[in-house]
Amino acid sequence: MVETLRPRPRAVPVDVPPPAPAHPGATDPRPRPADTTPEEGPDAAALRVQTARQLAHWTAATEGLAQPENFASAAAWASLEHRLGIALRTELQRAVDRLRPKTRALAGALARARTVEEVQAVRRGVVAVRRDIQRVETVADFYGDAVNTRTGQRLTSLLRACDLLAVRSMTAVLPQLGQPVPEVLTYIDKGMGASILRAGVRLWDPAAISPVAAIKITRHNLLRPTALIHETGHQVAFQLGWNEELARALHTAARPGGEAVADAWAQWAQEIAADAYAFAHTGYAALAALHDVIAGPPQAVTTVLAGDPHPPAYLRVLLGAAMCRDWYGSGPWDDMERAWLRSYPLDDLPKERADALRRAVPVIPRLARACLRQSASAFRGRPLAALLDPGRVSPGELAALSRRGGPALYTSDYWADAEPLRILALGCLRLSLDGPDADQARTEFENWLLALGRKG
Repeated sequence: MVETLRPRPRAVPVDVPPPAPAHPGATDPRPRPADTTPEEGPDAAALRVQTARQLAHWTAATEGLAQPENFASAAAWASLEHRLGIALRTELQRAVDRLRPKTRALAGALARARTVEEVQAVRRGVVAVRRDIQRVETVADFYGDAVNTRTGQRLTSLLRACDLLAVRSMTAVLPQLGQPVPEVLTYIDKGMGASILRAGVRLWDPAAISPVAAIKITRHNLLRPTALIHETGHQVAFQLGWNEELARALHTAARPGGEAVADAWAQWAQEIAADAYAFAHTGYAALAALHDVIAGPPQAVTTVLAGDPHPPAYLRVLLGAAMCRDWYGSGPWDDMERAWLRSYPLDDLPKERADALRRAVPVIPRLARACLRQSASAFRGRPLAALLDPGRVSPGELAALSRRGGPALYTSDYWADAEPLRILALGCLRLSLDGPDADQARTEFENWLLALGRKG
């Protein structure tokens, strides 16, 4: 992430007693820490000076939090969609508004304090405020770093397009279930996988609630961003309470494999829910992009980690292929599965790990149906597929969309407004199927994303 150089915060004066004049008969050349009153001894006076300086420092730091440009450039803030920028700035201001009364109260208490015990009580309050400020600063730094990734016109446009696609992917589901659609801040960072800080969760500052869904997009996937929809699937499942319900459904579906297999699949419900959501929106393109990211060395692909919410990559790709087969019949996912099994033969693994994976495989078709076809109270008694029909993003339907739109599909404002998510699915499908010959598809899709971001 980019480290932002911040201007030095302006000091804010507090009520500190002035230094005492030198004693007329003194021979000690050292300055006295502060004047004392009959009620205040030298220890209390010394503590007062140190505490007052600490308080002045942290009061100034509080005011520094109120300046958005201390965390991201003015140009980066200006690149945000208006409502998104307002949501972030408002949360920063709320945090500062919670801190200011605390520093004012401490300044008043310090002015009244006379005894060591009273000044020490103020000092403990300053230490507590210091902790609160650090928590707020962690929140501000996170969002500031995210906003600051919008450097340059091209990257800004691509991330604004990702913001729009993420919001549209949730708008397809949440309003019809009586849920609000959060604003989205996408940002770019290194790494292999995307991630999300969900809207509505508590932040590092316990008094703060995340005002937006902040979604990390990796650099290598910026022009193939189906992972974006996996992350909005996390937000939707969180808001609707689907994760827990899906865990029960997966446990039931996997029970023919034994309790250990059922328990394992249920543990992975959170990630499976997001994979199912991405599949319902973008079809095989989501699986192909996932495959290319998680196809690593055999040890990484086949290891089952205790407590990890992600299924091992070996099973995750097979589940995605099963979803494709359940909805679309035969297709390129069959060749992907064949190559996957050849690339990661279980016979080469330690016996215990190989046996665990072998037991988990036979129930996969049942799991694919449970994810998309099984009714859920989170969806008001309907299956996910009733809200998001995966058939609309089958290769055949996307080919028909391409024929209908013709050359205008990637240039027309009408199509960008009417079918942004299906164009995302189509563009990423073309990249997946054309492989090394996808230069034209890549150029057309990148230009569409840039235009979408500039328009948004």
